[in-house]
Amino acid sequence: MAFYAYILKCADGLYYTGHTDDLERRIGQHQSGLIKGFTSSRLPVTLMWVQDFPTRYEALDAELRIKNWSKAKKEALIRGDWGAVSFFAKPPKKRGGKLHGVSTMLDTNGEGGIDEDSDFTPPSPSPFVSSPVETPLSTKTPISKSQTPI
Repeated sequence: MAFYAYILKCADGLYYTGHTDDLERRIGQHQSGLIKGFTSSRLPVTLMWVQDFPTRYEALDAELRIKNWSKAKKEALIRGDWGAVSFFAKPPKKRGGKLHGVSTMLDTNGEGGIDEDSDFTPPSPSPFVSSPVETPLSTKTPISKSQTPI
């Protein structure tokens, strides 16, 4: 049985991180508002990142680690930019102004961002145990174009 850690982007631009053993069902629950709390007041949600794990413990561990990350670090993970994930893991005062030759900037929330015009190529491998998965959502879960997984 596979277990998944995932990141959803809410309609207000905030991120929600969770884990499950049935990704399709869980995304449907979030999207329909059945899971009361953070996501139900921020619909619609979009699946931005998912990774499979062999055990629930590993999926939960990934969820708990990612949940505390900054917005910039989560966005780096979503992009698969491991250099930026490492960069944003450092305290802001120890980062300097460059990410492997790429200038950084701060957004209006004080979060770091990466210059999208750069030619930065992230190094490998992923900091997680398993590789990302693409999970097609079946017709059991109604989805709109705004929640199609990337």
